[in-house]
Amino acid sequence: MSTSPRTPALPSGEACTPTLPGFTCGLDATLRVIAGKWKPLIVYFLAQDGPTRYGELRRAIRDVSDKMLIQQLKELEADGLVKRTDYKEVPPRVDYSLTPLGRGLAEALVPLCTWGTENMAEVTRVFAERGAWNRKAGSAAGA
Repeated sequence: MSTSPRTPALPSGEACTPTLPGFTCGLDATLRVIAGKWKPLIVYFLAQDGPTRYGELRRAIRDVSDKMLIQQLKELEADGLVKRTDYKEVPPRVDYSLTPLGRGLAEALVPLCTWGTENMAEVTRVFAERGAWNRKAGSAAGA
C-alpha cells in the first residue's frame, strides 16, 4: 500500500481507529477537547510558564475577550486539563496550571507549533490570497 506524499502515514501502532463509542477516532477525541480558537493557545501558554495568573494569560493571548477566555478556561478545567487554584486572599489571587492530562496534550501540540513556525510565510501568503478572494467574491455578490 503506497502513501501519498501529501498524507504521511502515522507511525506504526498509532492508527487512528475508534476505541470508544462516541468518537470516530483518537483525532476526533483530541479535536473535541481543544475545540475553539483559544484552547490550544491557553494550553500552549500554560505549558510555557507553569502556574499563570489570569492577567498574564490575557496579555499573552492577544485579541481574546475576557468573556471567551473565562469560558474556555472553565471548559478546560471541567475537562480535566487545567487546574484552577484560588488562594482565598484579598485581593483575590487565582492561578491556572496544567494537569498531567493537560501536559500530555501540550506535548502533543508541539509538532503543530513546529509546523506553524516552519510554514508561517506560506500560511501568511495563503491567508492573504484567501482574504483577497473573499473581498473579490463579496464585491461581486454586491454588484
